[in-house]
Amino acid sequence: MFNSEGAAPSEVKNQLLNMGFMTTKGNYDFVYDWGDVDADLDQIVFFADKVYTALKHSRVFFNIQTI
Repeated sequence: MFNSEGAAPSEVKNQLLNMGFMTTKGNYDFVYDWGDVDADLDQIVFFADKVYTALKHSRVFFNIQTI
């Protein structure tokens, strides 16, 4: 979710792409492919912290969902 007082959607997109996310259409806008890694909860939370840090002060809401 974007806020008109926050970062532009293109800035958020660039931040996420720089972190290794890929764009997609449908239920999700961005996905992160762990490849052959079977990420455990600690790795996922650590990665979520990295996303949080990258988007801090951008005034956007994000959620992380594993599938």
